[in-house]
Amino acid sequence: MASSKEIRGHIKSVENTRKITKAMEMVAASKMRKAQDRMRASRPYSEIVRNIAAHMAETNPEYIHPFTVERDSAKRIGFIVVTTDKGLCGGLNTNILRVTTNKMREVEEAGNEIVTVAVGNKGLGFLTRIGAKVLSLAVQLGDAPRLERLIGPAQALLGKYQENEIDAIYLCYNRFVNTMKQEPVVERLLPLSADTLKTGSMRHSWEYIYEPDAPSVIDMLLVRYVEALIYQAVAENIASEQSARMVAMKSASDNAGNVISELRLVYNKTRQAAITTELTEIVAGAAAV
Repeated sequence: MASSKEIRGHIKSVENTRKITKAMEMVAASKMRKAQDRMRASRPYSEIVRNIAAHMAETNPEYIHPFTVERDSAKRIGFIVVTTDKGLCGGLNTNILRVTTNKMREVEEAGNEIVTVAVGNKGLGFLTRIGAKVLSLAVQLGDAPRLERLIGPAQALLGKYQENEIDAIYLCYNRFVNTMKQEPVVERLLPLSADTLKTGSMRHSWEYIYEPDAPSVIDMLLVRYVEALIYQAVAENIASEQSARMVAMKSASDNAGNVISELRLVYNKTRQAAITTELTEIVAGAAAV
């Protein structure tokens, strides 16, 4: 059995750890609220761009953008894998990487080649370990990601899609449901499905004046829409990260409290046993005299 001094040292160590996890929990809770506000604020933009692009596509049915064309056969598939830069957020990264791995395995079994874009250090490290081809990357985005930091890596993959070097692109990220639940999602980004650009609530149609011309405007809008979808995925993942980290740190703090209670009980038992032994020795010595 460990001595009283060793148990006291262990208790002190766990108490120090609990202070750290409690502080990290409070920091994550503060960042979580800001990340959720940022995530919700970005949703209307992509929705408005989608509606405008859908309206213009309906008024110009003779022009079909490459982003909306279904390919007959797929040989090369692109994956945009969104993860966190830091750990200590429970099973968040593990869940999305497991789902992504299953999808990649399914694509490879169909005889397709895989090209990836890594957003976040954890995803980059994973893709490097499994030997996946990383076309571009975006890491250290911080708590408030900026669209210009994502445009370059995303355009590297979108450009290859427009040049018919890639036949489909999938977006992998953690969708924020609520504070306690984050859902790993692998959804097809390109080609855009007809349902994606369908506006069921549209009751009116408008005649547009284009500058310079309709195809150029539609091209720009659809590229902005796809970029907005990628940014939204990153914003959702950051909100999920802070929520998962807050929950993980709270669980760690609670577990540390339970460990401290158990160690104190062991310490008290050890101390009582030592006192009992000393009393027994004193009584035995007095009787011998």
